[in-house]
Amino acid sequence: MAKSRGGGGPSSPGGRSLAGTRESLADPGGDELSSLGSDSEINGGGPEERRVDKFGFIVGSRGAEGTLEEVPLEVLRQRESKWLDMLNNWDKWMAKKHKKIRLRCQKGIPPSLRGRAWQYLSGSKVKLEQNMGKFDELDLLTGDPKWLDVIERDLHRQFPFHEMFVSRGGHGQQDLFRVLKAYTLYRPEEGYCQAQAPIAAVLLMHMPAEQAFWCLVQICEKYLPGYYSEKLEAIQLDGQILFSLLHKVSPVAYKHLSKQKIDPILYMTEWFMCAFSRTLPWSSVLRVWDMFFCEGVKIIFRVGLVLLKHTLGSSDKLKSCQGQYETMERLRALSPKIMQEAFLVQEVIELPVTERQIEREHLIQLKKWRETHGELQCKSPPRLHGAKAISEAEPAPRKALEPVPSIIVSPGPAPVPKARKSKEKSREKGPASPANGPGAEGNGAPGTTRELLHPQVSPHHQSKESLSSRESEDTYL
Repeated sequence: MAKSRGGGGPSSPGGRSLAGTRESLADPGGDELSSLGSDSEINGGGPEERRVDKFGFIVGSRGAEGTLEEVPLEVLRQRESKWLDMLNNWDKWMAKKHKKIRLRCQKGIPPSLRGRAWQYLSGSKVKLEQNMGKFDELDLLTGDPKWLDVIERDLHRQFPFHEMFVSRGGHGQQDLFRVLKAYTLYRPEEGYCQAQAPIAAVLLMHMPAEQAFWCLVQICEKYLPGYYSEKLEAIQLDGQILFSLLHKVSPVAYKHLSKQKIDPILYMTEWFMCAFSRTLPWSSVLRVWDMFFCEGVKIIFRVGLVLLKHTLGSSDKLKSCQGQYETMERLRALSPKIMQEAFLVQEVIELPVTERQIEREHLIQLKKWRETHGELQCKSPPRLHGAKAISEAEPAPRKALEPVPSIIVSPGPAPVPKARKSKEKSREKGPASPANGPGAEGNGAPGTTRELLHPQVSPHHQSKESLSSRESEDTYL
């Protein structure tokens, strides 16, 4: 029986060390990793220790609040208007006002436009247009039985309380199966990894299956390349990068984890591979993903560092973490306060960890890896740090982002040439000529009603798409 690659560490800190294979992340009993199983199993918490909201996302311990941050309706409408302007002129904004896009992603993308924005930020919109019909082609294929069996067993484990995935065989589980199966056919050398399932599920909550597939492709190939390969080498490297960065961010937490000899792979694997979708409350997941799609993997590193710093970063916090077991339990049952949306987002924004630091540390850890393990077996492409880098790496033609208006006003009679108008005016003599009457508009005078309705007169009509355009299929309310 084919084993799937798991998305979390062994069930005990004192368990076997990571062997670097997909089997090494399975449970001791030989079954698939349970930390990506039903919600009651996640993070080792029982039903009394852990709560989920109505969407099936983690809320935290008793008394935790997981409600969405209330944004005044007027502010939300203003943000929607600004985002519509950006999306309708995406290339110009990305080329000249990327910092503004980043600031608006940090504030949070309006819910009505989040799915569409994620597609534009990730470049999956362009990818889809460059591969029209590819997903339908993959969807019709049978797929490799060894992956189909594992995917089928994982479907019911993804956010089982969410209305999309609550029923076996429902449209949510069907679409999730289609997306994951299509990826095993699109990248047969990688196949299926359990940690891809929650990623795909969150995407399906915001967009149709085809768009979710290409968004998943961008995450796997551009944002987190190598994370889901067979040997999980990339995630092991990033674990060491995280640990090294922790030395600068929180020396206390670094010293404690070093003293306890707790390998980063034991606590950060599920965090990173699932992009915190199985760790944070629903509202925090959305805000983290908004920034992640814009700024890239540094957001994932920052979130991990913030959680470690505020969980193990002071002597008071370490009083109850005397051993490996107690430390791992604390990291599995994170404080609701540090996972709360407003607090977490602000801490992530302010944490001074840059792409340059991550890449410099990556070279250091890669050198160490080669000295101890030899060359990497997975030859994944270099990761791109966010929307700007992905946009610049795409081919020149970007027809995918050209808006298409759905409301087209049929042209009226052609405007009367100026020469002809002057002749007609010279013929008109006497008070009987209705110079200021209704006929003046009919002659095509500048500023008339007919001219304003003509779609070819105003380039603004051509460059903007209406709210009811075909793009609305990408917008999940």
